[in-house]
Amino acid sequence: MKPLKHDRRPAMTARKRTPNGRLATLIAECRWAGNGEFARAVNRAGTEAGFKLRYDESAVSHWLSGTRPMAKYRPVVIEALTRRLKRPITAFEAGFADQPDVQPQCTDTVAGLIDLGSVDMDPSRRGVLGAGLYSIALAIPDWPDLVGRFERLKTAPHTRIGMAEVESVVAMTERISELDDQFGGRTARPMAAAFLVNNIAPYLKATASDEVRRALLSAAADHLYLTGYMAVDERLDLLGQSYYTKALELALAADDHLTYCTTLRGMSVQAVELGHGATAVRYAEAAAAASPEAGPRMRAFLAGQQAHALAQTGDRCAALAMLRAAETAMENAESKATAHGSYDPASLSYHIAQVTHELGDREGAIRALQHSEQVRPSLYRRARVRHRAMLAEWQLEVGRLEEAVQNWHLALDDYPHIQSGRADDRFRAMIATTRPHSRNVRVRDLIDRARPMVIGRTVR
Repeated sequence: MKPLKHDRRPAMTARKRTPNGRLATLIAECRWAGNGEFARAVNRAGTEAGFKLRYDESAVSHWLSGTRPMAKYRPVVIEALTRRLKRPITAFEAGFADQPDVQPQCTDTVAGLIDLGSVDMDPSRRGVLGAGLYSIALAIPDWPDLVGRFERLKTAPHTRIGMAEVESVVAMTERISELDDQFGGRTARPMAAAFLVNNIAPYLKATASDEVRRALLSAAADHLYLTGYMAVDERLDLLGQSYYTKALELALAADDHLTYCTTLRGMSVQAVELGHGATAVRYAEAAAAASPEAGPRMRAFLAGQQAHALAQTGDRCAALAMLRAAETAMENAESKATAHGSYDPASLSYHIAQVTHELGDREGAIRALQHSEQVRPSLYRRARVRHRAMLAEWQLEVGRLEEAVQNWHLALDDYPHIQSGRADDRFRAMIATTRPHSRNVRVRDLIDRARPMVIGRTVR
């Protein structure tokens, strides 16, 4: 396949083209089977970012000779190198920049929140949000990094807030979480972003007692975690990472271990869904390490995700051990889950299903996922759609076509009521995987029913 045209054109600047020795060194360190394998890694990373790239080994040869990828695709090439080498790679290190980037990072947290939320609120920026590239080399903020950082927030001496404002943030977050469960992230997230910009950010800049400020930081962190989760649900993965990172910063400033660990676990869930098992393990283990005094429900919450991530990396013994730890912790937990993100029997059965499926027991995975659906509260409609579609996929894998079709129809019953990128993905996959069975009349009826729904959805 020919390289992209924009990479075959000569540079339009006066920069003399010389062989890219820095890139050659990195490629050698990556130990790919050839330049074609590198190009395919770039294409896969580009797919995550919303680009349909068609690079091949000849494109890599052009880069090695001194041609640089088009600026908008350059971060994708760098991310492919980063993932292979498991360390951050810069444009300068890859030979795609003449000077290293030494610009200081923005440390004004409130300004960063306003920028993030404002971009998210603006419909015209949807393409920018969708094209962001998820990074596996994201640095996790640690406790010492935030010391004294939030003292500068006290900048409005004539504005003072109290616990009433904190309670409004908590209540709004809980309400948005309910809407997310029922209608999906694409429906509820713009409301969360607007509340962040118009309410939470001004509160963070107001005067408050130490007690109120800590409570507000904790509530704001929880709101950011939820907003990030909804961005991930829409498959805006870089945006989700950005919200998650801000949630970690505020949770650390509030000394809020619960939200910090919950956010890291959410980051692990995102990574495992994207197929980055090692990164998912790193986040899950960081969450567990940061919660030494966690109660049994929280331990189950974290151990279940560790099990899923470990199973994806192929570590069978460790995955099963963490799954047993999750089951034991759930046996000791209180009977009722409360806050959004809480772990319940349906969540545990879902993790059992995922671990079992990753380890190759398809029938066992189907049974566990069926049990998860039986015990899940009815208000979680978005999860019901996704998991019924997943159950159908697994049933098709083992040849149970009629049962799969029945579950896809059940998922379609709820599908029109939710706006979720992850649910959209499930039905696009269904249309593709059932194509070999298109002569079956029940399959044709299913595809005829699903196709208008899927085509009508917003695609980033």
